Amino acid sequence: ILLCLVGLSASTSAIRTTAEPLPHDAYVWQRIWTPAVTAAASRSADIIRSWRVLLAEGDRSGRWTTVAVPWSDILATGRPVIGVIRIDGRLDEDRMVALLDRVVATVSAPNTLQSIAGVEIDYDCPTSKLATYAKFLSALRARLPSSIALSITALPTWLSSSALGNLATDLDEVVLQVHAVDDPRRGLFDPDQAERWVREFGRRISRPFRVALPAYDVRVTWRSNGRLASVEGEVPLLAGQGGDVLDARPEAVLGLLHALQSSAPAGLIGVVWFRLPTEADTRAWSLETWRAVVTDRLSPAKVSAALVPAEQSDLWNVVLSNEGSVDAPLPSQVRLDAACQAADGANGFRLVGDRPADRRVLESNGNGRLRAQTKRTIGWARCVQPERQLHVVN
Repeated sequence: ILLCLVGLSASTSAIRTTAEPLPHDAYVWQRIWTPAVTAAASRSADIIRSWRVLLAEGDRSGRWTTVAVPWSDILATGRPVIGVIRIDGRLDEDRMVALLDRVVATVSAPNTLQSIAGVEIDYDCPTSKLATYAKFLSALRARLPSSIALSITALPTWLSSSALGNLATDLDEVVLQVHAVDDPRRGLFDPDQAERWVREFGRRISRPFRVALPAYDVRVTWRSNGRLASVEGEVPLLAGQGGDVLDARPEAVLGLLHALQSSAPAGLIGVVWFRLPTEADTRAWSLETWRAVVTDRLSPAKVSAALVPAEQSDLWNVVLSNEGSVDAPLPSQVRLDAACQAADGANGFRLVGDRPADRRVLESNGNGRLRAQTKRTIGWARCVQPERQLHVVN
């Protein structure tokens, strides 16, 4: 019996015993800082433990690009800063080693060094190359000032490797990414799968770790053979509309947070959000929705549709409104009044049921959301004395 108990205790991870809320960090993932970015950081400092700010990127060819971070603006929020170095996961081994000098030089720049408390390496290392990556991190740790903490982004696929433990030897902490790490056909984020990854990671890793959660969506398009053609994230693409939107629903992410808060591995010390929403970022949640999730005050969405008078007496705009404090998925349909004899859709909606005897319906393409406290015109209708309020089908 004693041997069975010892075996059982070795196969399960310790559980957090504190009721203290998990602290929240946020990635400020900006290549060009704008007033919208600094405004979002200023408005969010009250709910954030620290910022994780993109410093530089190395692409697959080894080309190095740095970000002009307005240090005075981000430090004015009163929160510590961790500088993030993004390295393309397709970079070959030789070029990866050659980037070591660039990483050290970027971190050691006077303005940067005096402004950051740590460095995070974001490198989607192939699982087969983890041993080589561990050597890179060991060399980097040796060349960084001892006052600078070192962390990395980790992938769930690494759980299959015996090299995972050695990888963490020279690290102060690890950030486990649980979004956008699977086949795009399976979506952006699965809360049940994410929870399993977090618990398994807690059993495998010997360092404090955080979990990176999504506050954004992506639009993807596909080739005729079913393979991925393009991914539109925070940078808009000229690939037209259409495709599919892969999203992370606030309710689903909050459900995972509740699970981790009540019963999480002892090594889990916090959450990191990707990414800090701004008013200009159309592929992220609104700032209001993100704050509602972080503070556990998410309320139901309040979406309605109405006919709003246009220029002519019998012409109406069909307008969606979200009067709630959180973003809402676009409804699947908006049913027009029977008094409407002609109509058409716009902004992601199309007309269905175009015969005069039908009650006309504007149907969405299933993509996107309506931000809190915003309106969207989704079509027009020609009607005589219609009911103004329309039926919305979610």
